[in-house]
Amino acid sequence: MKHFLNAARLLALDLASTLVFLVLFLLTHNTALAVGLGIAFGVAQIGIQLMRGKRIDAMEWLSLFLVVAAGSATLITHDPRFVLFKPSIIYAIVGVVMLKPGWLNRYLPEIAQTVVPDVAVIVGYAWAGLMFVSAAVNAFVALTCEITTWAIVMPIYGIVSKIVVFLGGFAVMRFTARRRIRAMPEAQREAVLALEGAPATATP
Repeated sequence: MKHFLNAARLLALDLASTLVFLVLFLLTHNTALAVGLGIAFGVAQIGIQLMRGKRIDAMEWLSLFLVVAAGSATLITHDPRFVLFKPSIIYAIVGVVMLKPGWLNRYLPEIAQTVVPDVAVIVGYAWAGLMFVSAAVNAFVALTCEITTWAIVMPIYGIVSKIVVFLGGFAVMRFTARRRIRAMPEAQREAVLALEGAPATATP
């Protein structure tokens, strides 16, 4: 659970600093101001955690480095798309983490871990694939479209794509689990159903 939460937190923190830059840029059209406050926001995020005595892991330091690097590149070239490209790197890193076989199993209920652990591995790979696709989509939109287009396309894409993968993975695991449980001998089926507190005579 720790690794998954760290990845989710990293994406949230990265999105926050990017949104700060984006909102300021769209409101002021001042690249230097938007980049400067975006970098300050990223530094403040780490600073607050240090003040609270929280451990800063390598991924969070990497995120801060990318905030500063992308912001600096934007200031030097006067091209704000460098900041928008940064989430692609984060997506790619999280995708690599999600390539670990079985990472999703630990987040499933016990009955799913028992009945469909192999399917969960495949769904985990689907999540990794989504991260890599998201990295590519973000890079393409950031490099070829206007900032206002990025601001519309990427939030919608991010929400819809994750909902689709989540619901699709859930449906596949549930359907497979039901089919496998029905095919089990009665004694084994009762033992499996007991894992979630279901009545022994219940039909999965």
